[in-house]
Amino acid sequence: MPRFVVQEHDASRLHWDFRLEMDGVLKSWVVPKGPPTEAGVKRLAVAVEDHPLSYISFHGVIEEGYGKGTVAIWDEGEYNLVERTDSTIKVVLQGAKLAGPYKLVQFKSGKYTDWLMMK
Repeated sequence: MPRFVVQEHDASRLHWDFRLEMDGVLKSWVVPKGPPTEAGVKRLAVAVEDHPLSYISFHGVIEEGYGKGTVAIWDEGEYNLVERTDSTIKVVLQGAKLAGPYKLVQFKSGKYTDWLMMK
């Protein structure tokens, strides 16, 4: 089964990086207020560049360059892909903190694409 990870990233601003193992990389979104843990809550999730699969277990301090700061694994697990289109991703997460159905819906495109993440 494919894996997911949520990394709490204390950089210039605290945020969470939500990553799905997909297409041989980690598809990645920055979630400024953290992933929703309750049904009906919607959170902004900004798509960022794909990360290598090896980054799924990264935690520690990034000292220089893009994304510097402290990274901790906030949650991790496996997921089932339910649906994937250009503008929607539906998954069932199996993590310690995030469990059950989640949906990402694209609502704005540009250099970094804006999505909504909801449980």
